[in-house]
Amino acid sequence: MDFRDYLRVLRKRWLTIAIFAAVGVGLAAGFSLLSTKIYTATAQSFVAIGGTQSSDGGSVYNGSSFTLQRVKSYVEVVKSPEVLAPVIAQMGLNMTVPQLASKVSASNPPLTVLLNVAAVDSNPTQAKEIANAVATQLGRRIQILETPAGSTESPVKVSVTTPAQTPTAPTSPNTQVNIALGLILGLGLGIAFAIVREQLDTTIKSPADLATLTNTTSLGVISYDSEAAKAPLIALNQRSVRAEGFRTIRTNLQYVDVDQPPKAVVITSAIPTEGKSTSACNLAITLAQAGARVCLVEADLRKPRVADYLGIDGSVGLTNVLTNQVSAPEAIVEWQRGLLSVLPSGPIPPNPSELLGSQQMVALLMYLRENFDSIIIDAPPLLPVTDAAVLSRSVDGAIVVTRYGFTHRDQARKAIETLEAVGARVLGTVLNFVPVRGSGYGYGSGYGYGYGYGYYESRTDRPQLQTDTDTGQAPADISTTSAAP
Repeated sequence: MDFRDYLRVLRKRWLTIAIFAAVGVGLAAGFSLLSTKIYTATAQSFVAIGGTQSSDGGSVYNGSSFTLQRVKSYVEVVKSPEVLAPVIAQMGLNMTVPQLASKVSASNPPLTVLLNVAAVDSNPTQAKEIANAVATQLGRRIQILETPAGSTESPVKVSVTTPAQTPTAPTSPNTQVNIALGLILGLGLGIAFAIVREQLDTTIKSPADLATLTNTTSLGVISYDSEAAKAPLIALNQRSVRAEGFRTIRTNLQYVDVDQPPKAVVITSAIPTEGKSTSACNLAITLAQAGARVCLVEADLRKPRVADYLGIDGSVGLTNVLTNQVSAPEAIVEWQRGLLSVLPSGPIPPNPSELLGSQQMVALLMYLRENFDSIIIDAPPLLPVTDAAVLSRSVDGAIVVTRYGFTHRDQARKAIETLEAVGARVLGTVLNFVPVRGSGYGYGSGYGYGYGYGYYESRTDRPQLQTDTDTGQAPADISTTSAAP
């Protein structure tokens, strides 16, 4: 990933990053509110070191450098039992010397003879009292330690110059610092999560990746429209951006093979819920708007949706024609005052693959070729069942619809391999539901397939196909003698 890829990930997953940041701030604020407040009080002492004569007449405490080094050693004395035990007894503290030692500390500011004694406690008044008591006792202990043998007076004088005051604000927890750290940590984790998730996301995100992955031509990109679930026939709206995507596909189809442009085209997908039925409807409408005589065939005999989208009766249709119950012209329905001819699915059969791969289907396609300029066939997804692959062998090619952020790379690859395995021609791919800037993508549960393609399920709102009672098979003849409506 280069820098632009990282920026794209940040823009795409900004909400996730913001949630992580908010959680980090919330946890830091909660930790600060729930933590015990600790107060710090500091007393400052001044160390005065005078000169004295040794037994040989020399000065023991001469030299500023030596003096400064001497004061530094006093810092370690503050935690000694000789200093803390008297403080515990004096103040009546209910703690041991090690416990008190954990509450006090001493420091010597550089290049000074000052000693700062700090004490921490959850009670600000007690912190002040401990600091002052320890500073006083430390001074006494230093003077005892520095009193030469045989002398009653110490050359070192330690005086408390700045007694500790009662602190008004806690030093721990530092709410502002904690919140800042929580924000930084949350942002860091959010960005890391976004990048890792992007790396692990195997769904298709661009037409270029799709074309490279499947070694096919990208025929177009269909943008996401939040109203498409309620109004799937977006091609009727000439000003829609989504409709422009179908016009692009219509144009690109003309250049797939200029010598033999595809006339009968199967629209399929790798898996359900990728929008192949709505794509078939809108592409058929778009072709018809250009003046072509178009027949839309609902060949998804497992979960037909075309008739529902177009608002027509689908009780008589393709299966009736294939079983010679009605002729093709009788089953074809005119839609929108003849803008489009539609052959609904008809009753749902128990053997869709056999019907779509039959000679009757071949004969029907020949009839449609003779009477229409374009035939758009909505077929089931490729991976769950073989219907679309079987049907694709009898037409000029197939268009595979994939869904942005939904279809995985291996699913798209396997779909193309399924078509190639049966010798079908892949005209190209379409990337559907591509989000525009500032929009989300994906449909809710109201759109798509209600059940899997791996089995037959009856429909109460469609009549079931009657088979021959002797053989259990549909009749073998198909009537194609009538003229097109």
